[in-house]
Amino acid sequence: MAIGERIKFIRNLRGITQRTLGIAIGFPKATADIRIAQYETGNRSPKSDITTSIASILKVSPKALDVPDIDTYDGLMHTFFALEDLYGIKIDRTDGELSLKLSNDKGTASAILFDNFSAWADAAEKLKSGEMSKEEYDNWRYNSPKYDTFQRKPKSPRQDL
Repeated sequence: MAIGERIKFIRNLRGITQRTLGIAIGFPKATADIRIAQYETGNRSPKSDITTSIASILKVSPKALDVPDIDTYDGLMHTFFALEDLYGIKIDRTDGELSLKLSNDKGTASAILFDNFSAWADAAEKLKSGEMSKEEYDNWRYNSPKYDTFQRKPKSPRQDL
């Protein structure tokens, strides 16, 4: 999720209008909502000081707004938080172990992700049982999911198993 999408998501979550957020940052009243709309649509990218101000007003970490860097623990955690917001992925604790859970009842995007995760679990089970070699498993992972070039929607990689 891009920074503009995160700003919009969290702004709406907080019940703040574009105009209110823009004015709180210090933009002129006449253009406050336009500037925020430009950030949210990706037509403009906020500079780091503006991102920090937006985060402060929305009462979140600036990292919650930035496109996460999964090469850091903070960035990776914010990636998981964004996945929770977008797809309903939840963390769970069972018998002292942690796992991520994905429900297929949150909408189309979640259902597609659920299908892809199911195919991944099927491939992992085949690797574990010896039905698939590590090389075949890696080949499957690096070529999944399959995309329909006309509809730009993921096809279930199950057909490749």
